[in-house]
Amino acid sequence: MTSSRLDETAVSSFAPPLPLPPEEASFKGMSRFIPGLGKVVRDHGTLDPALGRIGSLEVRLATTAKEIRRAQKLRFKVFYEEMSAAPTGAALLSRRDVDDFDAICDHLLVLDHDAKAKPFRKPKPQVVGTYRLLRQEVADRHSGFYTAAEYDIAPMIKAHPNLRFLELGRSCVLQPYRNKRTVELLWHGIWTYVLHHRIDVMIGCASLEGTDPRNLALPLSFLHHYASAPTEWQASAVPERFTAMDILAKEAVDPKAALHALPPMIKGYLRLGASFGRGAVIDRQFGTTDVLVILPVSAINPRYIDHFGPTANRHAS
Repeated sequence: MTSSRLDETAVSSFAPPLPLPPEEASFKGMSRFIPGLGKVVRDHGTLDPALGRIGSLEVRLATTAKEIRRAQKLRFKVFYEEMSAAPTGAALLSRRDVDDFDAICDHLLVLDHDAKAKPFRKPKPQVVGTYRLLRQEVADRHSGFYTAAEYDIAPMIKAHPNLRFLELGRSCVLQPYRNKRTVELLWHGIWTYVLHHRIDVMIGCASLEGTDPRNLALPLSFLHHYASAPTEWQASAVPERFTAMDILAKEAVDPKAALHALPPMIKGYLRLGASFGRGAVIDRQFGTTDVLVILPVSAINPRYIDHFGPTANRHAS
């Protein structure tokens, strides 16, 4: 089983999301079946798919089956070829990381317009980063959130009936592009999407590399003792997959060393104001230990919002 994770691959730096003015018009997206891909692709309606650009890099929402396939190929390259994920036979044949949730999710892409073309190929922008976005109303019409396979999130969602949830997953960045600029663009796209759809809470599973909790005792214990979600936002790993995170006593945790041991993206979420669910989940297919990230928009550290205030235009195309 594949994981709907916030951070499948470490990146060298993190930048907080960049707020843009929210769109006033309602979402009018339409869906259509794409022969061959068997996926649903959306017309993003009032939200312009082109979300921003820095130099040769552009962040946008996928609008075609071909763009989704290119994101799936990037995921395969990072998860299966570079990292330790174990591919299925179908994934090996297609060289794509695919699951049923791809059909209902929106796919955020970072494209490099200056990427070198392959011999005898027409030049085209290269997909160098991606995120998968699943809104609550879409999940409710289909099979729910992917995160629910790892965490019992239903009580948390039920406790906040007037809030809109967004699941982030399947994130990865091609190795040469793991830098501040690429991650800024991804978060710029996410934040534009959050404001457009008036999202209140972001959730998803973040990953630490490795499947032996004893080797991750310091970062897991730190998250348990210092960054556990408050009661109203708490959710636990499903019982059959629950792995205790409080491996070390609080007094045995060196916070500075623990922060150093955390993947950059998890440290980034902490800076933003995220908290974490109870228990970790071992994902043996991907070779990771997952933790649940809960990030209400209202909890985002104001200094990041202020720094990149609504008039920020550094990422405008």
